[in-house]
Amino acid sequence: MTSAPITDDRRARRNTAILAAAQAILGAQMPILFVIGGLVGAELSPTPCLATLPISLIVFGSMTTAPWLSLLMQRCGRRAGFVIGGLAGALGAALAIAGLFAGSFALLLLGSYVTGIYMSAQGFYRFAAADSASDAFRPKAISWVMAGGLGAAIIGPQLNKVVLDAFALPFLGSYLAVMLLNLGGLLLFLGLDLPTGSPTDPQVAPSPARSRRTLLREPEILVAMLCGMVAFGMMNLVMTSTPLAVVGMGHGRDHANDIVSAHVLAMYLPSFFTGHLIARFGASNVVAAGLALLGFAALTGLTGTGLPMFYGDLVLLGLGWNFGFIGATAMLTAAHRAEERGLVQGLNDMAVFGFVTLASLSSGGLMNCSGGLPAQGWISVNTAVFPALALAGGALFWLRLRRRRLATNAP
Repeated sequence: MTSAPITDDRRARRNTAILAAAQAILGAQMPILFVIGGLVGAELSPTPCLATLPISLIVFGSMTTAPWLSLLMQRCGRRAGFVIGGLAGALGAALAIAGLFAGSFALLLLGSYVTGIYMSAQGFYRFAAADSASDAFRPKAISWVMAGGLGAAIIGPQLNKVVLDAFALPFLGSYLAVMLLNLGGLLLFLGLDLPTGSPTDPQVAPSPARSRRTLLREPEILVAMLCGMVAFGMMNLVMTSTPLAVVGMGHGRDHANDIVSAHVLAMYLPSFFTGHLIARFGASNVVAAGLALLGFAALTGLTGTGLPMFYGDLVLLGLGWNFGFIGATAMLTAAHRAEERGLVQGLNDMAVFGFVTLASLSSGGLMNCSGGLPAQGWISVNTAVFPALALAGGALFWLRLRRRRLATNAP
C-alpha cells in the first residue's frame, strides 16, 4: 500500500472492482448465514424465543468490532482489517461446526459473534472505495462496491441449496462453504492499492480532528447515522424472521432460500445506478425514497403470507435498504474531514450495527413470542417497522428545513 493519497480515478476504479469482487465472493456467506441462522437456532436453542439469537450475535459482534477495527485500519491500512475479517469469518464458521457436532447452542453463539468481526470488515469495503476516489467519483465508487452484493445474492443462496443437505449432519455443508468462501476470498486483497493513514492535501495544513461529542452534534452526521441505522435495522428486522415465517406458513426451505435470494438481489442490483441518482438528485432525496420503499414493504407484508406477498415484501425491503443505506453513507462521507475518517466511520458502524442487533433480537421475539401462530408473529414484525421509519423521516425533514433556513440567512 502507498502512504500517499490516491486521486487518480483509474486507480480508484481498480480498487473499486476488487472491493466489489470481495463483496460478491466473501459477502456470499451473509445470505447463507441469515438463511440458516434462525433454523439452526431453532434446533439448538432452549426456547423458540431465542431462535434468531445466532443472527443477533453476528450483528452484535459487528457492532463491538467496528470502533477498534476502523481505528486499526486508519493506522495500519484497510488491507490489514480486511484480512482480519476474512480469518474471523472462517474461524466463526469453524466454531459453529463445533457447536453442531456438540449440540451446543453456546458454541454456535460464540461462532456467530466471531463471524461478526467479518461482517464489520465487510461494512468498510464501501468506505475503502471512497478513500481512494475523487469527490466526483466517490458516490459511484460506494454504489459500485455495494453492487458487488449482487454476486453475493446469486452465489450465497444457490450455493446453500447445493450444500445444505450434503452431509448427514444438518447445516454442516453450509458452514463448510462459509469457511471456504472466507479463505479463498482473502487472495483478492493482495491487489488493493489504498492510502494508509489520513490523506491530506500538501497545500493545506492539517487541522485537528474534532472530538466524538462535537462530531455527534453535527446535524449532517447525526441524521446520516440515524437514517443508516433505521434503513439497515428495519431491513434486518424483517429479513431475520423471513425464513422462520416462510417455513412456519408451510412453504419449503428452498422457498426460503429463493425469497432471500430475491431480497439480496433487490438490495444490490440498484447499486449500478444508485450513485448516479445521488449525484443527480442528492443523497437526502435518495434516502427519503428508501424510507418510503421500506414502508411499502411492510404494508405488503401485512397483506398476507402467500409466496407472492413474501416475495413482494422482501424485494421492496431490499430496494428500500439500498437507497436508504447507500444514500446515508454518501451523506456521511461528505460530512467529515479526512483526518476524522476512522473515528466517524467507526462510530457510525457501531451505531448502525448496534441498532441492527436490537432489531434482530426483537425480530425473534416478535415472530415467535407475540401471539403463538406464525401469521400473528409476521404481522407483529412488519408493524414494528413504522415507528422507526417515522423517526428517521422526521429527522430527514428537519435537516432539510435547517438547510433551507441556513441558505436563506446566508449573506
